[in-house]
Amino acid sequence: MTHPPRHAGILSAAERAASPLELFSRASARLRRVLPFDAAVWSATDPETGLVTAPMLVENLGSGEGCAAYWESELLEENVLPFRDLARAAVPAAGLRAATGDLPARSARFRRLLGDQGVDDELRAVLRIGGRPWGSVSLFRMRGGRPFGRPEIALLAELSGPLADRLRRFARPSASDGGPGAPAPGLLLFDEHGEATSINEEARRHLALLPDGPSTPSALGLRLPIWLIGTALQARAVARGHDRGSARTRIRTVDGRWLTCRASCLSGPGGRPGPTALVIEPAAPADLAVIVAEAYGLTPREFEVAQLVARGLPTTEIAAALFISPHTVRGHLKAVFGKAGITSRGELVAQLFAETHRP
Repeated sequence: MTHPPRHAGILSAAERAASPLELFSRASARLRRVLPFDAAVWSATDPETGLVTAPMLVENLGSGEGCAAYWESELLEENVLPFRDLARAAVPAAGLRAATGDLPARSARFRRLLGDQGVDDELRAVLRIGGRPWGSVSLFRMRGGRPFGRPEIALLAELSGPLADRLRRFARPSASDGGPGAPAPGLLLFDEHGEATSINEEARRHLALLPDGPSTPSALGLRLPIWLIGTALQARAVARGHDRGSARTRIRTVDGRWLTCRASCLSGPGGRPGPTALVIEPAAPADLAVIVAEAYGLTPREFEVAQLVARGLPTTEIAAALFISPHTVRGHLKAVFGKAGITSRGELVAQLFAETHRP
């Protein structure tokens, strides 16, 4: 008699979720039954940069007021098991005590934050599939609890791909989502210490469209979502040589639109550190190409064919443009139709590119 895997109930619960936030909530509740923990943070991530994006679920850690300090340590300090490393590691999950030989204070994150908050151990994982990170999770056990063991670490690692697969499906564009978007870019400026100092009206409009989540107060009279704070912190990390990644994330708004958030550090007189400029604006088609392709599980070649179809090219011209045969083009189109659940080129443009080709 065979028994279902330990994570079968977790994945079944996640499959019934109607949104990424509900997926996190359902998965967390079922996971706690087989892998006990006291608190947790679940977050979607940008599949290209790995930076956190909406939504984020914070459980038993207050209202998430410590999130900004947590991500500042994650991105700017030398830490054990940073998410950027887990995203590339052979095993996408690890426990802090297990990785440090039961010496968690080797991690700046523990010394600066977790230890003072009563955390005894952290088990974290990147939810990834096809080499792309679609989410992250941190589970915490408070003081007095036992450390996370190898079987528990292995269980969370086993969930990485299946949960990422379910998470990325929610990134698919929808023709019915959203309304007219504000085209003008928004701009925020942060000083060298990371404090927000200036904002334009366009940025305020974009911020009003972002979903609820952890945020931090600012001198500008509004709270800034952790996703923007994380992007600005990443720009500082790149400027300091801590990372070579891109300070960019895509965020989905409450009306189904995608916004692109980019940040970069400026320099002042004599090369002194200047402000960090953060631009938030409606995502261009090029910004969403990878998300659309990955959301439907398309191969790079299949997505190339789909893009050319969206431009109105017939099969023969697509074949010539890609140096492949018309028969191969039709084979790729058949695969795209099957993965997207469509039957015609018109449906392909309407469903895969509803967001990117909408005026």
